[in-house]
Amino acid sequence: MNIVVKRELPAPEEIKAAYPLAEAGRLVKAANDRAVADILSGRDERLLLIIGPCSADREDAALEYLSRLRAVQNEVQDEIVIVPRLYTTKPRTAGDGYKGMLHQPDPNGRPDLLKGLTAIRKLHLDAITQTGFSCADELLYPEDYPLLSDVLSYVAIGARSVENQQHRLTASALDIPVGMKNPLSGDLGVMIKSIVAAQHGHTFIYRNQEVESAGNPYAHAILRGYVNHLGEAFPNYGTEALLRTADLYEASGARFPAVIVDGNHSNSDKRFEEQPRIAREVLASMGSHGRLRKLVKGLMIESYLEDGCQPPAGGVFGQSITDPCLGWEKSRRLIYELAQAWPTLH
Repeated sequence: MNIVVKRELPAPEEIKAAYPLAEAGRLVKAANDRAVADILSGRDERLLLIIGPCSADREDAALEYLSRLRAVQNEVQDEIVIVPRLYTTKPRTAGDGYKGMLHQPDPNGRPDLLKGLTAIRKLHLDAITQTGFSCADELLYPEDYPLLSDVLSYVAIGARSVENQQHRLTASALDIPVGMKNPLSGDLGVMIKSIVAAQHGHTFIYRNQEVESAGNPYAHAILRGYVNHLGEAFPNYGTEALLRTADLYEASGARFPAVIVDGNHSNSDKRFEEQPRIAREVLASMGSHGRLRKLVKGLMIESYLEDGCQPPAGGVFGQSITDPCLGWEKSRRLIYELAQAWPTLH
């Protein structure tokens, strides 16, 4: 193989031991976990809102965003459960570009995975201890999940990973909800099969061990739009796509049918400012169809302190260095709007 071993990295357990989660944090996470699971199972009718930056590129900006989000969560807690996006790894379709804090704790520096492992552990710990949020991250590297297993309340499997066997099997072993995005092709059947696979138990190889999973009943769908063979973006948040997903769920026999609609990515063609409109259209579809009022459990919004995006060396505090995001003031207004509208649908 044409690789050079640079150094051995510590096991996740070693880093967790060096940066432990206190008992108070464990209790906070447990309560957050129950709230998310109760929404997905239908025991709680509040809106699940997964919102935050495309990538958490620096801790100070991410924690500033979360502190503002905490104040709003306290105001809308009767209508909305917020789980912040705190994504520390980023898939790159062509292989190049910023791969997230795990790879580059300094976005303008060289890759340093040893510092990155510590940085993402510390970021998620600080999120819990400073803001009371146990956040969402993307399961890009299944074998790294133990590093964050005690601090996350939600995991997403991306469009490029949802067809991968190891991602599906690992999802079946997680004890927190896992959102499975539709693949880039838009094939909803593939997404549903991934959900069914994650909901069942399996025997498989994980971190050089033979393991057996019990299945994850809270694996569910995230609709994020798709691209055709010409690279053109098409949405799948409309009424027809939602009803089609409901039909596929019914035929699959999967437990706890649930959909989260991603307002960005191919649903908006990365036009971040369209996310509030998309959210309104999803709520309108729910208002017109009783099946969708039961199926749609929440929304995913890409949001940060400042509108838009910039290159990694841009220097604007709290502006995305990957996909463009909705700025704070627009995000705050959207949350209040959702809090007012959601109870009328239930």
